[in-house]
Amino acid sequence: KMKSLSGFLLLLSIALAILRSVQAQDQSGFISLDCGLNPKEATYTDDKTNITYISDADYIDSGLIGRIDEPYQTQSPQQTWTLRSFPEGQRNCYNFNLKANSKYLIRGSFVYGNYDGLNQIPRFDLHVGPNKWTSVVLEGVGNTKICEIIHVLAQDRLQVCLVKTGRTTPFISLLELRPLNNNSYVTQSGSLMTFNRIYFPHTDPSRKFLRYDEDFHDRIWYPLQLNNTVSLSTDLLVDTNSNPYDVPQNVVKTAVAPAKATLPLHIWWTLGDISAQSYIYMHFAEIQNLGSQQIRQFNISYNGDQVWEDLCRPHKLNITTSFNSKALSSSDGKFNFTFTKTEDSTLPPLINAIEVYTVVENLLLETYQDEASGLSGAITPDIANLIQLRELDLSKNDLSGEIPAFLADMKMLTLINLSGNPKLNLTIPDSLQQRIKNRSLTLITDEKSGRKFALVAVAYSVAALIALLAIFTICYIVAKKKRKSTRDFYI
Repeated sequence: KMKSLSGFLLLLSIALAILRSVQAQDQSGFISLDCGLNPKEATYTDDKTNITYISDADYIDSGLIGRIDEPYQTQSPQQTWTLRSFPEGQRNCYNFNLKANSKYLIRGSFVYGNYDGLNQIPRFDLHVGPNKWTSVVLEGVGNTKICEIIHVLAQDRLQVCLVKTGRTTPFISLLELRPLNNNSYVTQSGSLMTFNRIYFPHTDPSRKFLRYDEDFHDRIWYPLQLNNTVSLSTDLLVDTNSNPYDVPQNVVKTAVAPAKATLPLHIWWTLGDISAQSYIYMHFAEIQNLGSQQIRQFNISYNGDQVWEDLCRPHKLNITTSFNSKALSSSDGKFNFTFTKTEDSTLPPLINAIEVYTVVENLLLETYQDEASGLSGAITPDIANLIQLRELDLSKNDLSGEIPAFLADMKMLTLINLSGNPKLNLTIPDSLQQRIKNRSLTLITDEKSGRKFALVAVAYSVAALIALLAIFTICYIVAKKKRKSTRDFYI
């Protein structure tokens, strides 16, 4: 009976894994933008990943379409042949309507390919909303740069922005969004920028990477071979259903162990930013058939005597993930992890895969909604970072101080509502007056102490009409004095 039950559970596990794999093939929730793809209705399916790509035209209303030089197309995938560049404006943003509190893997890819004929590699910044994600630094004209971040949406809207930082022009080749499980990659604060995501393939070490449709979240896993180690593998299915990270089968079916069983296993890396905070995710599964007297148990430490986990014992054909609940840092940016078998263990330590991320703090509020409440004090200059904002409703708050002139520099802004702020100084800066005058901006304030600020743009229109009537009246009086008929003009 026990054998029958075990067999049934194994079949059930296999069935669930197959079901999840089939469900994943529809790319549900994927947004895959081939930037600069023209016409905007164009679409195609990549023959290697089976991912369907569409044009980015519906997600941004700025930028110019470009195409990399033909020699670089032969060494780059089709989705990077076209691009969108942004010679105008300091900040240009893609806009997505999604669901608040959802977790997404956001990936931008960049191939310069001398699209502009200048042979000058650009450098610029990426932002998620108002917060800097990273600086894009390309290593060569034809090299591909990939930037990834795991981000939880604060609102139902998401902006991914390219920000000019010097004289060169920002551009982007490919922008991809992939939904993740909300109970995976949990942090105390901030978003997670990918540093590396590696696995240890048993065969074909020349393979460059693994991604969709082997990983139905379309994470990119890079192979790694370590010196003085041996590769382990299995053809059996590993249970990943109870694990929120959904580690791909071709990742968990392989592992690495020290070549000499008595020696520890070492994995190390160095972060470029020594001040960076890190989150690390290690994935373990026992993929060998152990004898009744065999035990695999080990301790994990890092940077000398720092304890990561004691008495780690991977489960048979079942994935477990070990991670830090608080961000880690290193004074020199170096991390050296040591996996040492315990005295009771008869087998060396192993590991199937590891992911390393650095924290990106979201210090600025992602204010995409049209109104904000419960505000007091001066109008914050942080609003200037939201340059794609079209309507700003700060009405019915407790704001004080001056109306800031920087609001006039927000070129996309067409409406500002400041009514219901009795402490606010209603003196309007000249730059705002100019925009109101040329009708590119409407400013709503209060009628207070006999001052007419109910709708400034309308007030200007009314004033213009009164002036026009006054001119006609003067003309009429002059004409009457000259005893001309009033039929000589019409209003």
